[in-house]
Amino acid sequence: MQVVILCGGKGTRMGSLTTETPKPLLKIGDKAVLWHLMKRFSTYGYHDFILCLGYLGDQIKDYFSQKENREESWNIHFCDTGLESTKSQRIMKVQHLIKGEHFLLSYGDDLSAVDVPALVNFHLRSNKMITLTSVPLHSQFGVLELNEHQHVKKFREKPRLAEYWINGGFYVCNQQVLQHLPTGEFEDKVLPELAEKEEVIAFKFEGFWKSMNTNKDVLEFKQLVESGKTPWKNW
Repeated sequence: MQVVILCGGKGTRMGSLTTETPKPLLKIGDKAVLWHLMKRFSTYGYHDFILCLGYLGDQIKDYFSQKENREESWNIHFCDTGLESTKSQRIMKVQHLIKGEHFLLSYGDDLSAVDVPALVNFHLRSNKMITLTSVPLHSQFGVLELNEHQHVKKFREKPRLAEYWINGGFYVCNQQVLQHLPTGEFEDKVLPELAEKEEVIAFKFEGFWKSMNTNKDVLEFKQLVESGKTPWKNW
């Protein structure tokens, strides 16, 4: 099963960090976040990658041309999918490379400890077009627990928000999904329309998941590495 990775965005929310470096190449320890993602897939036996490039895509090509940044088993297709393309358009531009009945799809800046074989097996059993990995929603702020007199009883740091789940990416898709991409943007149009047809199912995962979207995320990844806590690593 091939792994399609969306890594062509500009990463504008990262400010100066992505002025000269594409977000997927921002470092976690001594390796790029994209390398960490691909390494996790490869440890499960998924070695065939299709990289949907865009912003500063040549740097990603150069990075993996260096022997120390790739594994001998990796087969990487580098595809320029345009600077301003939507996610749907990027996938459409590489669909001729997707050979199997099913393929994995991920964002190039998310890391997770999700069990990929379990995710794939769940998808195959579901007989749906798309399986997404759903992760619990956590507050970005600490919250207070107050008593009836408004006394602060407890501080809770970024608690889980009860029943809410969010889309954590790490998709498994049926080839049929490709036929729906021309209708619009993947997250805003394609997924909602397929959900209405009951063709999207969620693989609930409560373990580690983190996206690199802001400078704060970069700092938090750095702190995890420095503390020796790298739960996405299975190598």
